[in-house]
Amino acid sequence: MTARLADIAAQAGVSEATVSRVLNGKPGVAAATRESVLAALDVLGYERPVKLRQRSAGLVGLITPELENPIFPAFAQVIAQDLTRQGYTPVLATQTPGGSTEDELTEMLVDRGVSGIIFVSGLHADTTADTGRYERLRGQGVPFVLINGFSAKVRAPFVSPDDRAAMRLAVTHLASLGHDRIGLALGPERFVPVQRKIEGFTRSMRDQLGADDTAATELIQHSLFTLEGGQAAAAALLERGCTAVVCASDMMALGAIRAVRQKGLTVPDDVSVIGFDDSPLIAFTDPPLTTIRQPVTSMGQAAVRALLEEIGGTPAPHTEFVFLPELVVRGSTASGTRRTGSAVRSTEAVQDPTSG
Repeated sequence: MTARLADIAAQAGVSEATVSRVLNGKPGVAAATRESVLAALDVLGYERPVKLRQRSAGLVGLITPELENPIFPAFAQVIAQDLTRQGYTPVLATQTPGGSTEDELTEMLVDRGVSGIIFVSGLHADTTADTGRYERLRGQGVPFVLINGFSAKVRAPFVSPDDRAAMRLAVTHLASLGHDRIGLALGPERFVPVQRKIEGFTRSMRDQLGADDTAATELIQHSLFTLEGGQAAAAALLERGCTAVVCASDMMALGAIRAVRQKGLTVPDDVSVIGFDDSPLIAFTDPPLTTIRQPVTSMGQAAVRALLEEIGGTPAPHTEFVFLPELVVRGSTASGTRRTGSAVRSTEAVQDPTSG
């Protein structure tokens, strides 16, 4: 105990007697000093005495569609950390194949008395889904915030990346490298982020390469947001002569790289590939993946801030907060070497020096 007191005192910059008074809940210690001692406990890995632990301000539910795609654990980590800093206890609820649905998870969280819920890429992103579930949730007095997938029918704060801008970044980068047969691999068209990516892609193909909407649409392939889905979509796009493939997720991009290799080709010498998300560890793939970075930290913190405003009785605007993505150039994109289209752009003096 003496050694422990000495360690804590040294870390907090106070006397052992002061540490003892704080641990025993004695009066006569300044608030700032008390906080320094408690912070020292946390830093050194000691558990706070039960009577000194901050009471939870409440439970907050976080519902994700899965955890296999690393972007969802990344969101969960940011949101959970921010909630914990604010004194709330995060409760992660994840859908699994054949397991609980979003509605069942929502009901479970409501039954446990959560103060609010954050939905990441939920049914709100599906244009064919019934949005009445969210109105019913609001009717129960449970505040909520929705990430990825705006719906004008739902009265709630939304947080999204700018999917159209993301496609503009990707197409502009590939066109500058000399690619004019650029394919787009993404998930089912009923999802809002997919529709927005298509809009951004077709507009950018027109602006950068002069392709009309019909020509651009022929270079779009729908599949699933999985590695296997990316592989299937990329294989179809390669058959159409694409020398570059933009994918709607990093997982799909890894599948696209597999499809390229199965054709006996290489990335990026024969085919360039761009992902979306900049998931953890994606910089260490072979080759390191060029991708569109989704601003997960900013988006997660914004979602928490909006939810806590709702919980606190100061409703956040029922609108969409849109965050700009960033192109991260690594080793999976390079100058176009396969010439399959007409009006091939010159690659002289446009090679990005950071493209690896």
